[in-house]
Amino acid sequence: MRSKSSFRGRKMNFVCQLTLLGSGRMVLAMLVLDSLLAGTTDATTHEPGFSGPIANVTAPLGREAILACTVHNLSSYKVAWLRVDTQTILTIHTHVISRSRRVGVTHSDHRTWFLHIRELRETDRGWYMCQINTDPMKSQLGYLDVVVPPDILDRGTSTDQTLREGTATSLTCATSGSPHPQVTWRREHSKPITLADGTQVTSYEGPVLNISRVSRQHAGAYLCIASNGVPPTVSKRIMITIEFPPVITIRNQLVGAVIGSDLVLECETEAFPKPVSYWSRESGEIVPVEISHEQQKSDTSYRSVLRLPIRRVSTYDYGTYKCVSKNSLGDTEGTIKLYPMPPPALENTNVVQRMNIMAERPSESTDFGTQDFRLQDYNRAVPGDQFSYGFLFLIILIKVLINRASL
Repeated sequence: MRSKSSFRGRKMNFVCQLTLLGSGRMVLAMLVLDSLLAGTTDATTHEPGFSGPIANVTAPLGREAILACTVHNLSSYKVAWLRVDTQTILTIHTHVISRSRRVGVTHSDHRTWFLHIRELRETDRGWYMCQINTDPMKSQLGYLDVVVPPDILDRGTSTDQTLREGTATSLTCATSGSPHPQVTWRREHSKPITLADGTQVTSYEGPVLNISRVSRQHAGAYLCIASNGVPPTVSKRIMITIEFPPVITIRNQLVGAVIGSDLVLECETEAFPKPVSYWSRESGEIVPVEISHEQQKSDTSYRSVLRLPIRRVSTYDYGTYKCVSKNSLGDTEGTIKLYPMPPPALENTNVVQRMNIMAERPSESTDFGTQDFRLQDYNRAVPGDQFSYGFLFLIILIKVLINRASL
């Protein structure tokens, strides 16, 4: 019994010693941890870090982009540049890891580290990481945007069109670029664009221009202009040609002419495709091209003027003339009637009167007043409304001379 009680006493004493020993070690561990934490806090104050965020960069296609990462307290730590989406290491410290010759790295007193990407491509657009190899690693991101000038794609863009009058059409302008280009439609020579609802505008915004019912007024050149703020702005010219049967316009359907005079008969035609136009007589006989009858055409766009000069009109020339115009879509004709006119009355401007009167005195007082007997020249043309007065004056003058002679 004594031996058992003594064993239990030794056991309890050992446990108490272990408890005291464990408490001492715990206190020691806490003191060491506190010391380590104090040292870590002091070390963190002098660890490297970033002085500011990375500025996002926008650069045009084909140029050079430079991203800047500014750090402090770098000491023996290294700065690296990485491509985020591909998780590719581009540079570490002053060494270029990337195999691309377009990538480079420079620094300014180990404070600002520059990532250079030359001959920019659209695939270079994305996020880039600047990293310091601390534990844990420190990093920040910057975005590179590559802008691309607008371009008009041949595939998907309308080409020149030839349309029948009255049909519908759509003009499409397919573009590429970054940012996505804005498309503006205009017409050459500032002509208005007629929309589907009949309104007319000088320009239209949108990649598709719809024309519900084309007419000859829609014919001409249309410009698709693409712009996105990145020079240069580009454009494409699309030509619309409208087909329609001939239309004839005659300004004067009745023309009078005197025998022996010269005149020109005119007829305006409008058509596409280009018509065959000619003059004919009422009997159907085509007017031959001779010295006295020269057929002339003056073309402007869809419109042409057909002229028929007639020189030294004779009785044979009187009658009806037809202006005929034909193309693959139809034909039409217009008529002009040439009728005779009497010759104009004889005018006193073609009469030359001379009267030379010699007298002893240049003038004399008579019952009709003072008359001047100096040389009178009537070669000059006398207006028609003054001819009767001149003739009356001549009669009075002759009477005065007869009275004087009788004295």
